Amino acid sequence: MVEYSDWMLTAGQRGNRSTRLDRRHADGAAWTRGNDVRPLVHGTAYFGELLRRVRAQRSGDLLLFTDWRGDPDERLGGAGTEISTVLGEAAARGVIVKGLVWRSHLDKLQFSERENRHLGEELAEAGAECLLDMRVRPGGSHHQKLVVLRHPGRPELDIAYIGGIDLCHSRNDDASHHGDPQTVPFASAYGARPPWHDVQLAIRGPAVGDLEANFRERWEDPSPLSRSPLVRLREIMHHEDTEADPMPPQLPDPEPCGSHAVQVLRTYPNRMLRGYPFAPDGERSIARSYLKALRRARSLIYLEDQYLWSPNVVGFFARALYENPGLRLIAVIPTVPEQDGRLALPMNLVGRVTALERLRRAGGDRVAVYGLENADGTPVYVHAKVCVIDDVWASVGSDNINLRSWTHDSELNCVVLDDRADPRPPHDPGGLGDRARGFARDLRLELSLEHVGGGDPNSPSSADDLCDSAQAFDTFAASAAALDAWYESGRHGRRPPGRLRAYRPPDMSRMTRGLAMPPYRLLVDPDGRPARLRRRNAY
Repeated sequence: MVEYSDWMLTAGQRGNRSTRLDRRHADGAAWTRGNDVRPLVHGTAYFGELLRRVRAQRSGDLLLFTDWRGDPDERLGGAGTEISTVLGEAAARGVIVKGLVWRSHLDKLQFSERENRHLGEELAEAGAECLLDMRVRPGGSHHQKLVVLRHPGRPELDIAYIGGIDLCHSRNDDASHHGDPQTVPFASAYGARPPWHDVQLAIRGPAVGDLEANFRERWEDPSPLSRSPLVRLREIMHHEDTEADPMPPQLPDPEPCGSHAVQVLRTYPNRMLRGYPFAPDGERSIARSYLKALRRARSLIYLEDQYLWSPNVVGFFARALYENPGLRLIAVIPTVPEQDGRLALPMNLVGRVTALERLRRAGGDRVAVYGLENADGTPVYVHAKVCVIDDVWASVGSDNINLRSWTHDSELNCVVLDDRADPRPPHDPGGLGDRARGFARDLRLELSLEHVGGGDPNSPSSADDLCDSAQAFDTFAASAAALDAWYESGRHGRRPPGRLRAYRPPDMSRMTRGLAMPPYRLLVDPDGRPARLRRRNAY
């Protein structure tokens, strides 16, 4: 039987006594048990389920959401399923709809200030309430992606969704990876409809109450939505709603319904002058959770990450590789950053190049990094934020492997540990007595099979082939090598199954690195920790 406290943070280890997340549990545990968690791989799977669930809500039900970007015209399905339409229709039926969306930086800087404002305006007209939240550090963002649906009198329908998928353009892609017809501006390498890979969790059970409490902490924060005089002026000019209306009291948590323990983790920065009332010194429980889990890594770290930046964050993964000679790391990342301008590209590359060098110094050929492409040879943008360690510990959420996500922006993650041991060998990959867990292994295998072409009749790979970490590592390498060789041969013969391409970081001269590193640290990957923690590289 896995010991939860070996892998999950205790309430004291969260490092934030001001949150009610852990105090609200009658048993004092910093997690909930008895949940049912399902991964929804790709935006189409998530959007389709969300559409059905929202349309089933009725008067008196509750719909809460937070987002980094919200496009009011993004379709969850076909015509008539635009985000603003679906949420507005719910409000018209009497559903209590409350949203917190990051106000965003200016559109001319390739952000979403106009879109987020319009979503709030359209929902307000329908009777919902969506506030533009700029309670962040300078240059920071609210990056949490959360939807909570509660149903008074019908708690068996309660569900929450968290992960990497925003309610916006480009996210509605499926396993074919032909992209969302509604797109955002993107690097030219990804074409007119950027293919998109992402993961969201659907959670039922007591953890829904924790995720609702996370929303309510932000909703009930009495601080102004922005400290900027210019933003305050814009709020007045646009007649924006800046006061959160009261919500009905929180319902009791849903009853246990599954075998999964879930821990809700966040990042909140240390804000200067006056911090968050629920995190006055910030919260870095996502970072702390990774550091605790990495100390038990012995067999395989499987990562899917949008960035994989920051040498001092990646240093903790490097230490695990150095101290455990049998440990391997597979990382799936975007082949090309989303911004390809002459100034933006070096800033977006220097942190990754430096971080990968550090990983390879520690792990050598036990470190393998891949990009993805679709059947047409177009790169697939990896936006997922997933980590599975030794088929025991699984983390999915909004955070990326970098300082910004671990310290500076607001983020939301869930760690899942399954009571159910997986029956397939190897039974205990890490050798610490934890045994492989059903959820973590199933998640890794589902993602891996898609990447190596396990659904292709010409692929020799099956789920059983990938259970063993060494065999999975070799299968990834063989799949990428076959596709790379096919290109090198001039694409003669049948295209090999799978989507993996070996990631080869671009050469960056010493001068380019030197010029790119300061803006990278200041703008791209800033540090939101108090000075005392920065000095010790602690979290």
